Amino acid sequence: MSIYVGNLSYDVTEQDLNTAFAEYGTVKSAKLPTDRETGKIRGFGFVEMSDEAEEAKAIEELDGAEWMGRTLKVNQAKPREDRGGGGNRW
Repeated sequence: MSIYVGNLSYDVTEQDLNTAFAEYGTVKSAKLPTDRETGKIRGFGFVEMSDEAEEAKAIEELDGAEWMGRTLKVNQAKPREDRGGGGNRW
C-alpha cells in the first residue's frame, strides 16, 4: 500500500515527509512529484511504509492534521490511471 499525502506546503522536502511519517514506523520511501516545466513540487506526495498497520495508524493520525501551516489530506493512494499516451490527436 502507498499513502497519498495532499495539501502539502510547497516548502516541504522529502526529508520532512520522511521525518513526519517516521513517528509511526519505518518509512521505505517518501516521494514528492514535481512539475515538469517548473521543477517545483506539486503540493502532494506519496509515502510507503514497511508495515500496513503502521500505514493505517499514520493515515488515522495525520489525516486532517495541521502541518507546516496546512491541513493535510492523508489516505490510501489509489492506483494510477492510464490516461493514454501523448501522441497526435487529430
